[in-house]
Amino acid sequence: MSSPALSSTRAVPGDTASPGGPQPATKSGKQTQVIVISTAMLTFISFWRASAVVLCDMASTVYYIGGIVEQAVGRSAPYFILAVMLFAYAVRAVYVESCSMFTRGGVYRVVKEAMGSTLAKISVSALMFDYVLTGPISGVSAGQYLTGLLNELLAMAHPGVRLPPDFTAAIFAIAVTIYFWWQNILGIEESSDKALKIMLITTVMGVLMIGWCSLTVYMRGAHMPPLELKFGDQSLGWLAHWPPARTIGALGILIAWGHSILAMSGEESLAQVNREIEAPKLKNLLRTGLVIFIYTLLLTSVISFFAVMIIPDSVRMAKYSDDLIGGLAMYMVGPLWLRTVLRAFVVLVGFLILSGAVNTAIVGSTGVLTRVAEDGVLLDWFRHPHKRYGTNYRIVNLVAGLQIATIVLSRGDMYVLGEAYAFGVIWSFVFKTLSVLVLRYKDKYKRLWRMPLNLSFFRPGGQDFPLGLGLTFLVLFATALINLMTKQVATIFGLLFTAGLFVVFEISERINGAARHEYGEELERFNLAMLSGEHELGPQSLNGDGGPIKLIAIRDPQNLTHLHRYLSEHGNGRLVVLTVRTEKGLASSDGAVVFTSAEERLFSKVVKVAEDHGRPVTPLVVVSNDQLFAIARVANLLKVDEVVMGVSAKFRPDVQLEHFAMHWGSIAEGEQLVKVRVLSESEDITAEIV
Repeated sequence: MSSPALSSTRAVPGDTASPGGPQPATKSGKQTQVIVISTAMLTFISFWRASAVVLCDMASTVYYIGGIVEQAVGRSAPYFILAVMLFAYAVRAVYVESCSMFTRGGVYRVVKEAMGSTLAKISVSALMFDYVLTGPISGVSAGQYLTGLLNELLAMAHPGVRLPPDFTAAIFAIAVTIYFWWQNILGIEESSDKALKIMLITTVMGVLMIGWCSLTVYMRGAHMPPLELKFGDQSLGWLAHWPPARTIGALGILIAWGHSILAMSGEESLAQVNREIEAPKLKNLLRTGLVIFIYTLLLTSVISFFAVMIIPDSVRMAKYSDDLIGGLAMYMVGPLWLRTVLRAFVVLVGFLILSGAVNTAIVGSTGVLTRVAEDGVLLDWFRHPHKRYGTNYRIVNLVAGLQIATIVLSRGDMYVLGEAYAFGVIWSFVFKTLSVLVLRYKDKYKRLWRMPLNLSFFRPGGQDFPLGLGLTFLVLFATALINLMTKQVATIFGLLFTAGLFVVFEISERINGAARHEYGEELERFNLAMLSGEHELGPQSLNGDGGPIKLIAIRDPQNLTHLHRYLSEHGNGRLVVLTVRTEKGLASSDGAVVFTSAEERLFSKVVKVAEDHGRPVTPLVVVSNDQLFAIARVANLLKVDEVVMGVSAKFRPDVQLEHFAMHWGSIAEGEQLVKVRVLSESEDITAEIV
């Protein structure tokens, strides 16, 4: 057998090929061609970074939730915020269960599996209302804090000079949105790094504030807030003229609870960031949920109590309703200059974390819309990857544009944004929880993880009763119904936005048609490019942080058992997944398509397997006239230390190893050692070849 020379193609900035589209092949006689494929979906982050991305949304509410809830229900607001923070752990457990079933376990996927595509489109439309408002409310809140500090400094230096709070806050919010729009064009690793840094400095602020507040209460003394409800007409909505709504009975408590529920907004971001969490996926997902729970419970609820206990009632809502933590800093014990420095630090951190929430909103929105686009509900045009960064930049552009439009239309009014915000939050939770509950009975296979409180004694020997899921759904559904009656702004605009986006989804789906996916599968979009010269393929041509390289050979998208098994093993190194397109006749590659539809389906499966395990891989396609020779040749050029193959349908594993050894002996220079494994579900045959 002749040993063909090698030329290579790999992803290069500025050169993108459409999957399945014709591309000219290089003319070099008999060749083994290599295509290195790139996609943004094959990079993963630690659970600390994942926690930071979600916390930039959830923990940021500490800066505005106290003022919004107290304005709606009175001084008892901290009690309801604490209750919501505790209840958030139950909602988070719902998300963990759904993510353990579907790596891309957002609202759309789960609702569609449980109740069909129509309800899935309605639920994701409501969720997008939440995400579109998350960025503006966080950005405007950051601007309010910064404007408040600037106005106080201006009053000291130039009395009479004052910045208009709402307008200035809106300008800051637009600037922050544009900044994080660009960060998300760069990709998830860039934006998660910013989120982690933001949460580190927020932690310092939180510890400082809680410690200083505790000292203030110890030195001055303070009383816990009274458990009383004081509703205004605006916070009761259509129930304003119904006397029972103003009492502290069950209805009044439910109304107050509904006004506080947006304190746990950001849960859906956990489902969106789950696909990016590194191995071990489920263990790190549970760690992420625990970190989020402890952090938000300590920060959001504790500081809400301190604000009511320390800031005098006469000035708290009149002066600091949109700047609650800034006002808290000014009423600590200590000299004025030190409290002013503390307030400046609080404002700086607030600006950072609230800006981070803008980033989280873009990340979450992009994930949701990418998911519906994969299913053909949004035009495939939106999924076209960025030529340089491989990100879904068109979806990012759409989300950022909607957020900026919302800021302009609201003109920086925090209460209006907060009231509207709650609509998408609560209804996305309702649809999600109901769907997971339905799937308990619809799909009875063993879950990797289930939400606790499952009672087996109701049905001995059969399906147990999901008490935890049922109770969580009932609380959420009751809250959603009461919010429809009390939040007029949220109800009117939320229904209009949801209906409008649902119509867009319906039209897009009809345009895509029944053949939106020729094979009925969700296909990834990849970047490809052409290079030439054997020297182009080597360890240095692969993205990664160095370390040993492992080569995994695949062929059949329905038989990736050996890939699943290998990725489930813990270990270091860069993983290269290789398939060989066999062409008889060495000139047959001239004019061939660079990336066939079969290869597109195969590597779409590979992406999903990699996401399931949280392990990054580099996909390769080799065009050759001999499969095992091509595998050995690429392994030699990449200097791999391990080659993994599935069991052949034609040869016994020992024959596979023998043929590979023959090719390796004709290629390897010197005494280059490689470990070769043939894996199946039940077999693991290993040999070391020199």
